[in-house]
Amino acid sequence: MIHRCAAVVLLFAAVYSFEYEELKQYVDSHEGDYIKALREWVAIESDSSDATKRGELHQMMEVVGEKLRKLGGKVELVDIGTQQLPDGETLPLPKVVTAEFVDDGGNKSTVCVYGHVDVQPAKKEDGWSTDPYNLTDINGNLYGRGASDNKAPVLAWIHAVEAYKALNMELPVNVKFLIEGMEETGSNGLDAMVESKKDSFFSDVDYIIISDCGWLSRRPALTYGTRGNCYFFAEVEGPKQDLHSGVYGGTVIEPMTDLIGILDSLISPSGKILVPGIREAVAHFSDEEWRMYHDIQFDVDSYRAKIGVDRLMYNNKVELLAHRWRHPTVSIHGIEGAFSAPGTKTVIPAKVIGKFSIRQVPDMEPATVEKQVTEYLQSVFAKRKSPNKLKVKMVIGAKPWLADTKRALYEAGKAAVKRVFNVDPDLIREGGTIPVARTLEDVTHKEIIMLPIGGFDDGLHSQNEKMSRFNYIEGTKLFISYLHEVSQIKKN
Repeated sequence: MIHRCAAVVLLFAAVYSFEYEELKQYVDSHEGDYIKALREWVAIESDSSDATKRGELHQMMEVVGEKLRKLGGKVELVDIGTQQLPDGETLPLPKVVTAEFVDDGGNKSTVCVYGHVDVQPAKKEDGWSTDPYNLTDINGNLYGRGASDNKAPVLAWIHAVEAYKALNMELPVNVKFLIEGMEETGSNGLDAMVESKKDSFFSDVDYIIISDCGWLSRRPALTYGTRGNCYFFAEVEGPKQDLHSGVYGGTVIEPMTDLIGILDSLISPSGKILVPGIREAVAHFSDEEWRMYHDIQFDVDSYRAKIGVDRLMYNNKVELLAHRWRHPTVSIHGIEGAFSAPGTKTVIPAKVIGKFSIRQVPDMEPATVEKQVTEYLQSVFAKRKSPNKLKVKMVIGAKPWLADTKRALYEAGKAAVKRVFNVDPDLIREGGTIPVARTLEDVTHKEIIMLPIGGFDDGLHSQNEKMSRFNYIEGTKLFISYLHEVSQIKKN
């Protein structure tokens, strides 16, 4: 019996190897079509932060829905309500696209692929070498806004399903898509939509895959964690109106001076967070995790040179990665109400708002962080004995996300990477925040993996964002291989 089972396994592996070669050849022969599709998607200025581009955002969702519909998917464009702008105007939110490729009556596993097709703002005059909305191929790199974040990965998943369909091969697992258009501005309306669909669309989903992330180096990676984000406004208010520094300077206690003082109390020059209780809440850094970080492919000097600084906080690879991924950080982002235009304006602002964030990690809770920060800043402010008023408000409280890399979902990822790239992947975390991961996990209680194909140098959110041809095409093969590997996981 044992020999017979082994023979069946070997036969199945041989059959899949043959199928994979066919699928791989199909992908290679359609590279031009895939680039054309990406060019068409990049040309749609789906900037979710710009209300004047809302029409293009709606168009983008329609294009996604139509592409999935042409593949034979059961497609729905889900209305998620409206958005109120700061000026009081109300706009309809872009619909969320769901699609289902389910044909087995419940015997196969079902994966749900999450992605987004909205983008960050981009203008040629911001420093782009090319038109950001005209995909430009230079030395094997495809430059355009949204090319890597997240249009090419979404398309690669669609191409993976398309390849099976074109070759009349049965999908090894059922595949569902959840594609949104407001990720770059906070995924407005998505949490409620996910909650409303947990007993319908998500009821038969076994695993969730997110490819809205990138590799750390030239070695492929699997991502198993992200930091959360507690974003604060600290408002200091003093005089009833802005004042002239020549007339009032030296006679009033200035709100800006108070604000700079309390912002300076958040973090030391060496990067130590000074808010009591923050560092003490961080999960223990185990020996096993240290060894994992030690084996990751990462060059500190190249990282420093790419940023363009003379010195980093840490020169040791493990320490640097740990503080990028699994330790909290404080970043001060800006001051609202201050004079920031070119020139010299001798104004004393009556009210200023400092904006800063704390990227939190396990085992930090946003509500606890809010209390710690508020109490600490109020105590620092009280010591200044200022007549001005301080208000502290947390406006974002996104939780961190962490997965178990020993689970079968990650073993499948390792096998898929090995098949396509012939290397073992790095297991990495993201320093940023992907709130949808925690939302999907908390609402659906399904396992999640982040399976990136973006390059380490893609320039997400920056000028000259790109996706390499190599990552786009080989990434499509990776997704094809991954669907097979997930089909080998025994259903509960």
